[in-house]
Amino acid sequence: MLDMGFLDAVRKIVSVLPTHRQTLLFSATLSRETRSLASTIQIHPQSIHAGEERRPTENVTQKIVAVPQDKKADLLLDLLQKEEMDSVLIFSRTKHGADRITARLKGKGVKVAALHSGRTQGQRRQALEGFRKGDYRVLIAMDIAFRGIDVTGISHVINYDVPKFEEDYVDRIGRTGRASVQEDAITFVSPDEETYLRKIELFIWEKNT
Repeated sequence: MLDMGFLDAVRKIVSVLPTHRQTLLFSATLSRETRSLASTIQIHPQSIHAGEERRPTENVTQKIVAVPQDKKADLLLDLLQKEEMDSVLIFSRTKHGADRITARLKGKGVKVAALHSGRTQGQRRQALEGFRKGDYRVLIAMDIAFRGIDVTGISHVINYDVPKFEEDYVDRIGRTGRASVQEDAITFVSPDEETYLRKIELFIWEKNT
């Protein structure tokens, strides 16, 4: 939310607050950028962690698909032919990438909307509500735009791009597999993204020493 344009508003609010105060920040995951931003508006911050941050929900079946970057769109269209993919959340690393995917799917008759920082607040609200109601079968989103938003009934999460940060992967696939329902999270991995995948695997599975 801070990176979506609300940072200046937050700083303005903080500037008129008493110096002696308690400021709390809640997040499912804390990226390096979020920690950096928080350090500028909190005084002597302390971190409290609940649960296993490294462990994705056990109700999600994680699948990895090796595919060249220029073949990802074709693979996505093939997957969307499956009827069980009735509510699909797709993550793109950039807003331009999200718009390209959206245009490609629309051209094939898929009911799809995009949710990212390049859209107006009204457009983001319309996309999210349409996805919740089932007006859109597919929602293309960026990590920042979707963070903190709760949508139930998502059948599949697809990582069109492998996230650069390990915490973002855990947050992404946690969007499905809720309420004890077994669902799928599929990650497309091109050759140049294999380094990110290795980091994610280590982040999730390495044993604490």
